[in-house]
Amino acid sequence: MSDQPKLSKLEFRVMEFLWRAKEASIREITEGLTVGESTQRSLAYTTVQTVVYRLEEKGVVRRSGKVGNFHIFAPIVSRDKAQRRLLDELMGFFGGKGKLVMAHLIETGELTLDDVKEAEDLLKQSRRRRKSE
Repeated sequence: MSDQPKLSKLEFRVMEFLWRAKEASIREITEGLTVGESTQRSLAYTTVQTVVYRLEEKGVVRRSGKVGNFHIFAPIVSRDKAQRRLLDELMGFFGGKGKLVMAHLIETGELTLDDVKEAEDLLKQSRRRRKSE
């Protein structure tokens, strides 16, 4: 598995905001997540602050500056790396069997024929790269 730190669901949501914004203060993150909420429950500033500090400890965000008394945070880890870590973990739950994941996605309607064709093209490209190495 990857050496990337594991992110909780809330940590991933904060990261999604930071990847879109490039950098933000805790107040901006709190407001951005609250606006995006589909439920009535908003996140407390202190909750978001704790999550951001935890992400900083994990080495996935850094303080990129300061405006007045507010620290500005920026992502260090790319969305792609974080998603790959999450997918590696998911595959671990299925014993590394991609077929089981694909079957579930097909049954739930999340995987289309176009997705399968795109995956097939990626497999062919990957096979060609491995042969040329």
